Amino acid sequence: MPSDSPRTVHRSERILAFMSLTLVGASLAAILAIIVGTALGAGNDDGFSRGVWPVVIVLPLPGLSLGLALLIALLIVSWSRRSRDNRRSAR
Repeated sequence: MPSDSPRTVHRSERILAFMSLTLVGASLAAILAIIVGTALGAGNDDGFSRGVWPVVIVLPLPGLSLGLALLIALLIVSWSRRSRDNRRSAR
């Protein structure tokens, strides 16, 4: 039986989704930057150890890990809210 009220996305779900998307996006951009930098010769003569490159090289590991953890947290929050809403509507 469809409900007439529109679904609402709670603030916590929106924040978790944007944080996860931002971390994964920044990590993928860093991986792409490493690939392009290597192709353009930034790794020659120890070029990756200067400037912003150390941050770019390290960013994907914690970024993708935290992005996955935030995605799992988003799923848990969403499932618990939907379960709670279903229990309320069944009464």
